[in-house]
Amino acid sequence: MKRLIPTAMCIAIALTALIPTETMAQRRRVVVRTRVGVRRPLVRSRLVLYPGHPIRRLLPAEIVLHPARRAVVVGRPLVFLPALAWAPTIATLPAQERLVWQDSETIDKEEGWVDSNFGIDSSGNALFLDIDGKAHLNFAEVTFANGNVQVVDFNEKKHERGLYRLLDFADGRHVKTVRILAKSDSDDTKLVVYLSK
Repeated sequence: MKRLIPTAMCIAIALTALIPTETMAQRRRVVVRTRVGVRRPLVRSRLVLYPGHPIRRLLPAEIVLHPARRAVVVGRPLVFLPALAWAPTIATLPAQERLVWQDSETIDKEEGWVDSNFGIDSSGNALFLDIDGKAHLNFAEVTFANGNVQVVDFNEKKHERGLYRLLDFADGRHVKTVRILAKSDSDDTKLVVYLSK
């Protein structure tokens, strides 16, 4: 029995020398939480405006760019039309069979000003903007197939949740892209753009 105790102690010491200390220590579990709606790291860049852009006020120097999910090529030189001052008009969404296109973008409050681009490339006669949350809107650019760009000036005003008429063109036009510069005042804000015929 006297030999058994020193032998057991030698085995225990040998095992502790051979087994790494990390395996015997209590492991600390690191939990990494991701925020819902944030899909990409924040990369700030300069706001790019093309020559002839009609808005002359001081615009945000840095933005977060959300590129279009669908790339659309405008084969004509861009011609900016005079800016339209936006009068927010609450609207009802047309029947489903009249909706030609829709897409959404979620912007996070931490992003600040976000430049969202929507590649549409379809014909219709009205654009609608659905805001789910609260947002400051700066401007929107609607680019048509002939190269004309209609700038809608939101004048950096805050807008509440609702469906608004963004732009009417009763003659029916082919819309290539819509670009919206906005900043969320909620934790996050979802912008949905619809094109109807």
